[in-house]
Amino acid sequence: MRTLVLNAGYEPLAIVSFKRALVLVMNDKATVIERVEDDPVWGTHGVYERPAVIILARYVWVPTSRRVPVTRRGVLRRDNHRCGYCGKAASTIDHVLPRSRGGADSWENLVACCLRCNNVKSDRTPQEMRWQLRFTPRPPHGTAWTVRGTERSDPRWERYLALAA
Repeated sequence: MRTLVLNAGYEPLAIVSFKRALVLVMNDKATVIERVEDDPVWGTHGVYERPAVIILARYVWVPTSRRVPVTRRGVLRRDNHRCGYCGKAASTIDHVLPRSRGGADSWENLVACCLRCNNVKSDRTPQEMRWQLRFTPRPPHGTAWTVRGTERSDPRWERYLALAA
């Protein structure tokens, strides 16, 4: 069981084990704002509610220069698993400017791509294919991108992650 940790300003900070979250709550460093119903934690000195979302009592400063690392999973998530060329379901990623021509592994040069478009495009640029990208690839923004593990999120987290997007 995992717990979403929110900063005092309600932006997502991390996902921790429920044990770590319970320690923060017991030490008055955080407050439970969403709990798992009918699944208490039994301790030697009492029964505690199992936290699903907690909020820190004090604001924690997070550097704004926190860059999101480029990953295959991240590119697919950013593009909503849709092909950047045709809009169908995507399972691969494509370099807009091919690596063989100096294309970098960067947010600006990678798009989600369906297998068919990826094979047809091969080692060419979209201009050579007379294809148009459906959007301009950019780095993702928002604090939800800096929190790892949100892709397998608990339904109780949705509204807190939506605030950060």
